[in-house]
Amino acid sequence: FLVSAGIKPTSIVSYNHLGNNDGKNLSAPQQFRSKEISKSNVVDDMVASNRLLYKENEHPDHVVVIKYVPFVGDSKRALDEYSSKIFMNGNNTISMHNTCEDSLLATPLILDLVLVCELAERITIKKEGATDFEHMHSVLSILSYMLKAPLVPRGTPVVNALFAQRECMINIFRACVGLAPENHMLLENRLASEISARQ
Repeated sequence: FLVSAGIKPTSIVSYNHLGNNDGKNLSAPQQFRSKEISKSNVVDDMVASNRLLYKENEHPDHVVVIKYVPFVGDSKRALDEYSSKIFMNGNNTISMHNTCEDSLLATPLILDLVLVCELAERITIKKEGATDFEHMHSVLSILSYMLKAPLVPRGTPVVNALFAQRECMINIFRACVGLAPENHMLLENRLASEISARQ
C-alpha cells in the first residue's frame, strides 16, 4: 500500500507471539527461517517493483520476530511497525497491534483457496486466433491475493500489490459471467460533453 502511494518504507518490523501449534513449530529455527524468508521475499519484490523510490542495492531495514507463548493459545498477538520517509526527508511511522484467533483467521482463507482452485479448474480460455481452449497454468497465480508469498510460473511476474491481485481475481470472475473488466477511469464522468448530456 505505502509503495503504491509513492511512500518509501525505510524500516519494517514485525513481531508476533502465539501459543498454538503454529507458534510451537515456528519456535524451531528451521521453521522460523522459512517464514522469515517468505516475509523477506515480499519486501524484496516491493523494492524491485519501484526503482523510483529505491536505488540499486537500497533496501529497508526488515526484522521479523515470532515467539511461542503457550499461555495465549490460539490468540495471536501481532505488532507491526512501518517507518517511512516522507516530504522534505521527514519520517512517518505507522504502528499496528492486532489480536485474533489465528485458526479462525486462517480457516476461511483455506476454504476460499479450495473453492477458487475448484472454480479455476472449470475455466477454459481460448486465445484470439487459437482453435482450442486451454486451462490456466497449474501454478495458479490468481491465488496470490490470499497468500503472503505468491507463487507464479517460472518467467512470469510476481505481483505483490494487494489491490492488483484482487482486481485480477475480480476481473476473471466478471469475464466468466460475461461482464467487462472493472475500469476505474470513469471517463464518462470526466468528459464535459458526457456530463452535460445527462443533465
